[in-house]
Amino acid sequence: MLTTDDPLLLRHQDARGVITLTLNRPQAFNALSEAMLAALQTELDLIADDSSARLLVIGASGRAFCAGHDLKEMRADPSTDYYQTLFTQCGRMMLSLQALPVPVIARVQGIATAAGCQLVAMCDLAVADSQARFAVSGVNLGLFCATPSVALTRNLGRKAAFEMLVTGAFISADQALAKGLVNRVVPAAQLDAEVESLVSAIVSKPRVALALGKALFYRQIEQGITAAYADATQTMACNMMDDSALEGVQAFIDKRPPNWA
Repeated sequence: MLTTDDPLLLRHQDARGVITLTLNRPQAFNALSEAMLAALQTELDLIADDSSARLLVIGASGRAFCAGHDLKEMRADPSTDYYQTLFTQCGRMMLSLQALPVPVIARVQGIATAAGCQLVAMCDLAVADSQARFAVSGVNLGLFCATPSVALTRNLGRKAAFEMLVTGAFISADQALAKGLVNRVVPAAQLDAEVESLVSAIVSKPRVALALGKALFYRQIEQGITAAYADATQTMACNMMDDSALEGVQAFIDKRPPNWA
């Protein structure tokens, strides 16, 4: 049983530079309290400056991935200034995930609702337990999930996202896969193995290519097509001059595996 001394966030890093952050408030369905948001922000800031980091996995302990914001905490002292500060704090953390130079994978079990669904959407990739369920359910409480809508509409088609936002209804893991919210769905017993298969495929690639590519991927989405091509052209030219790309191309010409050690 957890005690008040247990950390809100568990951290593990393996020899490859794969970091796992585990939300650790299972008794509260891993709700994003102010303290949890602060703990996540601290870790993300450290990862952003860690040249040994190769990939981040975000998971959760207990039966749920994340039930969104801590509603009891939110209701304790209501004021516009407080809510503005809280949602700004949350938005900064979410944007930090996208700004990281390494890919981020959500490992999802149980429910991911409201800001918890937003967290899944803000990760670059997501692998879900087949029994996982997703919702942006604030509207059921009279609160439109405005900030989650930003992430949701950048993952799903407009009508699919809008339906979730205005009905507050849950979708299944298979529906989330079909709509583009997650990449893979597997039975619970295979969840860790499936996450690892994705991790292994990614960390075998050069870090610099992934960092350049991730940054470009999100920049160009927000641009018009002409600006996007100009940005992509510059990014690809810079990437091509990196030693890892030059080695990769030469290895292809030589018909041998690249030496990226």
